[in-house]
Amino acid sequence: MEKQKNGVGRRKEAVTRVFIAKGEGSITINDKDYKVYFPLVYLQNQVERPLKTIDAAGKFDVKINAAGGGLKGQAEAAMLGISRVLVEINPEFRPALKAAGLLKRDPRSVERKKFGHKKARRSYQFSKR
Repeated sequence: MEKQKNGVGRRKEAVTRVFIAKGEGSITINDKDYKVYFPLVYLQNQVERPLKTIDAAGKFDVKINAAGGGLKGQAEAAMLGISRVLVEINPEFRPALKAAGLLKRDPRSVERKKFGHKKARRSYQFSKR
């Protein structure tokens, strides 16, 4: 790989480091093809979305290191990471990616457990007798 750019994407507990370079369009996640790593089609589409939005599906090689969270969180983190790196490569991609909502960081995560409760909001069952 020649001149490569990198960025990071996060979602819930998932963190992905994304490396993009000019190439023929291969996408690898943790040294596996993304279609093997994400067996579900809608997760594969999430990863491809930023590249399809700017019509660059066969122009860049993407290498992703994913850790934490589940498959869906990792797919969405990869989508954000790819979008951020594409904007770094060419700022002209920004309006198209922003219009598609691909540059938004989803801030939702699991609420912490509170003391005196079974979970974050679920209380212990009340016993009258």
